[in-house]
Amino acid sequence: MATKAEDKKYFELWQQFRDNTRKATPIDLNESIVDKTNRIAKLEKNPEEWFKYYFPNFYTSEPTPWHIRATKRILANPEWYEVRSWSRELSKSGRTMMEVLYLTMTGKKKNVLMVSSTYDNAERLLLPYKVILECNNRIINDYGEQESLGNWEAGEFTTKKGVAFRALGSGQSPRGTRKDEVRPDTILIDDIDTDEECRNEQRIKDKMKWLEEALYGTRSISNPLLWIACGNIIAEYCCITEMAKKADYHEIINIRDKDGNSTWPQKNTEALIDRVLSKISWSAQQKEYFNNPVIEGDVFEKIKFDKCPPLKSCDNVLVYADPSTSNQDRGVNKQASYKSVGVIGKKGTKYYLYKVWIKQTNNSKFVSYLYEAYNYLVAHEVDIKRIHIENNSLQNPHYQQVILPEIRKQGNGIIHLPMTEDTRKKSDKFERIEGTLEPKNRLGNLIFNIAEQNDPDMKIMKDQMKGVSKKAKMMDGPDMLEGGVWILENKTVQMEGGYSFGSVNNRKY
Repeated sequence: MATKAEDKKYFELWQQFRDNTRKATPIDLNESIVDKTNRIAKLEKNPEEWFKYYFPNFYTSEPTPWHIRATKRILANPEWYEVRSWSRELSKSGRTMMEVLYLTMTGKKKNVLMVSSTYDNAERLLLPYKVILECNNRIINDYGEQESLGNWEAGEFTTKKGVAFRALGSGQSPRGTRKDEVRPDTILIDDIDTDEECRNEQRIKDKMKWLEEALYGTRSISNPLLWIACGNIIAEYCCITEMAKKADYHEIINIRDKDGNSTWPQKNTEALIDRVLSKISWSAQQKEYFNNPVIEGDVFEKIKFDKCPPLKSCDNVLVYADPSTSNQDRGVNKQASYKSVGVIGKKGTKYYLYKVWIKQTNNSKFVSYLYEAYNYLVAHEVDIKRIHIENNSLQNPHYQQVILPEIRKQGNGIIHLPMTEDTRKKSDKFERIEGTLEPKNRLGNLIFNIAEQNDPDMKIMKDQMKGVSKKAKMMDGPDMLEGGVWILENKTVQMEGGYSFGSVNNRKY
């Protein structure tokens, strides 16, 4: 009964899609042949206008410059291999569909394969093409009836003009995909990777062998092939990452850019993105919307949350800030780097993270976090206020030329931040984090403020800590914490040994 109910619901949804397609594509029955011919020619010269006219129920938001550039690449290169790692909600499948239908309707491509992890998925992804060719009044009016009798099934159909479409699941034999003398000239790969398979490297190797040998081998050498693979990077080693190595072009577009702004603001507003991301964990956000699969590390399996003592009662307190403007460590996805600021205290042998700000954001917002942290110290009656900011040789020009002017601007001559530049030459990020923080965490001496446990930034911090590993791409929060803890630890050691701390520059702004 459940299967029948699901089938009925599935049918009803597609029937609704068919009806909407018909209603969304009205035509002018009084248009003359000359006007119609001129209009079609004009539309075909401008693909964006072509998309907008024929697919009004898909083209609901104005495209971004990167959408337009992507389409230009596809249409200008009959022989092309592209991998699109665009986030969810950036229309990688929708735009690809519009491009392919443009190419088939204008006679540039003749034989299309839709490939996915399973045949059912491939059929589902091909179904919009079939429905559009059946029901889109504008395409039918301008390019003729598409549906052909006797060869019009959900997973395989051929238009009256001889353009073939076929769904294919991973591992299936692609034999028989030749249409008359035309071998596949367009191969679309969508959602080829699955979480289960990505946990087994051999299964990915087997699938790649099929993609490279059986599937790619269906092409003609003498005729150009368009190969478009759409898929997020859901694992460090997956079909998408392997195809990306061979691609003529691999494009990664996340839901937000490096400054934390929507990459498609015409469609996805900041408020809507915040709403969606607030309902899933940071690791899920990274995987689905930022092409950064987070591997559960084994360094910090448990993070201790507990009540922190009054901040002013700590032996030493500081704010540590990491602008994350550059990184020499391996495997870092700079597009996804986080700027971070933390309030850290030390009392006895214990180190406390009281408050954290950690986001993909711009320099102005980052500096505003410095002022918020300073005010946090004031509100908690900390007498001696210190703010340390990472400023190694790779960051120095940026700090001097960008961060300091912004600090002065926001201070407006009223608040003078007690800035200290941390010019320590840092070694490998993972080794530093593990060496400084792991022993303290293991002994229960690294404590996160339980009062902040539900704060979104503290949740990100926790997830980044749990994801620390040699292969991790995202350790900006733990890196910031290591910087602050290292200073507190070494300051204590030096003071106990009778030495003054550091040779770092100390300035107030």
